[in-house]
Amino acid sequence: MQEVVVEAKDVKKYYYLRSLFGRKRTVYAVNGVNLQVRRGTTLGLVGESGCGKTTLGKVIINLIDATEGKIYFDGKNILKLGSRREKLEVRRKMQIVFQDPFGSLNPWMTIKDIIGRPIEIHGLREGREKLDRVLELLELVGLEKSHISKYPHEFSGGQRQRIAIARALACEPEFIVLDEPTSALDVSVQGKILNMLTDLQKRLNLTYLFISHNLAVINNISDSIAVMYLGKIVEIMPQKSLYNVQHPYTKALLSAVPSPNPKAKEKRILLKGSVPSPTNPPSGCKFHTRCPYRVEKCEEEEPKLAYVNDGHYVACHIST
Repeated sequence: MQEVVVEAKDVKKYYYLRSLFGRKRTVYAVNGVNLQVRRGTTLGLVGESGCGKTTLGKVIINLIDATEGKIYFDGKNILKLGSRREKLEVRRKMQIVFQDPFGSLNPWMTIKDIIGRPIEIHGLREGREKLDRVLELLELVGLEKSHISKYPHEFSGGQRQRIAIARALACEPEFIVLDEPTSALDVSVQGKILNMLTDLQKRLNLTYLFISHNLAVINNISDSIAVMYLGKIVEIMPQKSLYNVQHPYTKALLSAVPSPNPKAKEKRILLKGSVPSPTNPPSGCKFHTRCPYRVEKCEEEEPKLAYVNDGHYVACHIST
């Protein structure tokens, strides 16, 4: 079994708001998450929009500060690093690719400067060596060397996402958070980007946290899958267990995936109601307000992630 590269322990991220009338509110964006990502593998993180997936990804790489908890990278708690040198080294090894390939690229910079800037900041190469590295990265992600002097608006969405991936690879990272990197792209382009990411992972021994709301995409690229609901992880499983899920919320997500067989008559699970506000989450199980199987215990006691079998964990009173 591969070693653990990234581990989150009871990680919480709260935002504190104040209304015009002085009333204080707390947004429980991430509310006690425990995760492990093993070297050379991909952990898929899936859930509805607004469940806290992106916030968790940013907290894990210390792009935003955690409210509570511990985050270990290569055995070090990165929330307790002291010197600037230590922090810079960790930032070099942990990178992120954002969802919007256009908004994440500076429109005033050429591709040469966009990819070369991280190399310059971390002092990895200078002069001709830096230029050669930029050209190498362009080729690595399937772009032409002649693109080096162009600007982001001159590329398609898929090409811009390749540039964003090249920029993330410029620092020679070990771990990359991929925040819905294909959701803004055409289906045919999505497949090419996913294949490229898989190839890069094998060639460079990369470790991914792949965030998406699309279970079909998650199933395609992940070695293990974590399901998130209202700031909580409700199920963790190996990829092979995706079609033997235990949590009612995961079952509902899975039923929403279109079948490749148009004649298939699969029962769609329609959840009633809407996702509760993260400023006022329900007591007990956070999913009980929409769960068709809830019992009285679900309203009173919050379930813990419990072992099912073979790396499969679920937080549900009914399933366990």
